[in-house]
Amino acid sequence: MMKKIAIVITAFVSLALTGCQTDPWEDIEEGNWNNERSILSLKFENQIGQPVITRTDENAGEIEVSINADAVPDLSSITLEQLVLSYNAKSTVVEGESLNFENENNTSSLVVTSPTGKTREYTIKVNPFQETILGTYQIQDLVLYGGTGPEYGGGGVLSLTSKPWVWPENGPEKELDNYLVFDLSGITEEGNTYGTVTNYAGEDETYAEFTFVAEPTTDVNHFYRKIPKGQAEWSRNYTNGTITFTFEDGRTTTGTFEGPGTEDLGNGLSKTIENYAFAFNLNGTDDWDNIYSDYDKFVKKPRRYWIDVVKE
Repeated sequence: MMKKIAIVITAFVSLALTGCQTDPWEDIEEGNWNNERSILSLKFENQIGQPVITRTDENAGEIEVSINADAVPDLSSITLEQLVLSYNAKSTVVEGESLNFENENNTSSLVVTSPTGKTREYTIKVNPFQETILGTYQIQDLVLYGGTGPEYGGGGVLSLTSKPWVWPENGPEKELDNYLVFDLSGITEEGNTYGTVTNYAGEDETYAEFTFVAEPTTDVNHFYRKIPKGQAEWSRNYTNGTITFTFEDGRTTTGTFEGPGTEDLGNGLSKTIENYAFAFNLNGTDDWDNIYSDYDKFVKKPRRYWIDVVKE
């Protein structure tokens, strides 16, 4: 009997104590603890790449974004498409509204307020972006870095046309009157550009066939046909700095678009780009039995490949 009374008393005490406690979620819901007033991410229409967001101090922040200037008449009305704030914060500008960046500094601002009423003003600077790859390019040269054991003198940097005897009559030289025309189709949600590229065959109306005709005869189009014949698609990824070409059959090749400069390849070798070049890393296989040979450089161990172009 005494045991039952003790259990009942314990139950009443526990109930009483529970009734005196405050709801632990109440403060969280009311936000009395939350001074956060940050922009975590945002996206404007026709934005290229990701924004750079900096909290300068407790009261100020800075954001830099790039906007495709080719897609808008001016910067006076740029729509904010996405805005992610810290928990329960509010902004003076919401998704779907526009900001005016048409001024000397290409800046505008918005204020973020925390649940406790603290504020931070973000200054947003727009960098007008123009897709630099658009236009017409004349192919000037096809250059290869290849060879097994470059540390032993097995590597070399040479034009594909410098060894005409290892190619058929319609070999690499047939590309040197070709020209490329890049057009813009649009921008992805991630801020990457894409469009069409047309590889015109030039006056000879002939594309190169990349077949190594010296012994042993080997088809190496998979190494050197990086830009498709005729019309194809291109896309440019500004996060990793690459350009991808998509062939009619869905196959893709990925490289980079390089400006003037000299690339140090090591072992006393280098490649100088005078104007522009599309550069591709190649995955050949070491062939120590054929080191120093044309076959090794062109067929077995090609390493890097440049399509040198001049913009018209």
